[in-house]
Amino acid sequence: MSELATLARPYAAAAFKRSKETNSTEKWSKSLAFMSAVLNDKEMSVVVDNPKVSKQGLSALMLDICQEQVDEEGANFLKLLVQNNRLTLAPTISTLFEAYKAESEGYVDVEVATAYAFSKEEKQSFTSTLEKTLSKKVRMKVSVDKSLIGGVLVRAGDRVIDGSIKGQLQHMQKALQ
Repeated sequence: MSELATLARPYAAAAFKRSKETNSTEKWSKSLAFMSAVLNDKEMSVVVDNPKVSKQGLSALMLDICQEQVDEEGANFLKLLVQNNRLTLAPTISTLFEAYKAESEGYVDVEVATAYAFSKEEKQSFTSTLEKTLSKKVRMKVSVDKSLIGGVLVRAGDRVIDGSIKGQLQHMQKALQ
């Protein structure tokens, strides 16, 4: 993943910079997410990885698939990725773009795994605690993972906060060895 991120970073940064210049961050976000979804399709990945498919043919196919989802700039970006043999980076570019967008808008996307579902009040309380801890607005995606036994596991970018019983037991196990 780090190699892909290294290759994708300049494209994501350029796309984000252009989206800010043209005040079209949401449009770019949706276009990149759509491209990413197309490229995550198994049948499409076979076509993209096929050396017999020309760059022109691949560009035409992708533009045909994405025609309603990308504007002229998005189409040019797509052609650039194809020409530079970087089309497979689109999912990583989309992820990095979203990270730049979140940073710019002052929020962070947080994945929370919890052993038991939050009530509405618990979710609000936990959100405000996370916002204080991370010093940013929080957009939370909560999932239930019974294997945690109790507590929560929080992922915010590259930061992980493990407050789960499972994590504490694993930590104790390592300390005892």
